[in-house]
Amino acid sequence: MQYLLDTSTCVFYLRGKLDLVSIIREKGRKNFFISEITVVELRFGAENSDNQEKAHKAVDHFVNGLSIIPIIGSINRYAKEKVRLRKMGKPINDEFDLLIGVTSVENNLILVTDNVKDFERIEDIQIENWYQR
Repeated sequence: MQYLLDTSTCVFYLRGKLDLVSIIREKGRKNFFISEITVVELRFGAENSDNQEKAHKAVDHFVNGLSIIPIIGSINRYAKEKVRLRKMGKPINDEFDLLIGVTSVENNLILVTDNVKDFERIEDIQIENWYQR
């Protein structure tokens, strides 16, 4: 099984709330991916933090060795899914979330997220939540 880590999962790891290193070691690093959108969101969070240098280094360390998936291959699915959800009256208002979600579907990856409520509306998506509150 292969996984796309949503931004929320990455943030839980970076904040020390999820032992992602053990999970990645157990399942194999080659089975883990992140969207370039997640990198954008992590960079924003680092830039917005009180200790930017430390936060950027943590992001650098985290993304090193993970495969980063570009969104270009998911653009058509994004457009179709956005229209489908809007017509159903159940849009996903966060464009980044929708892009990450359709990227997981397009690449046949299980999305690992704590934000199940929003993502589960995406057609054909597979979701796992590894964070327990």
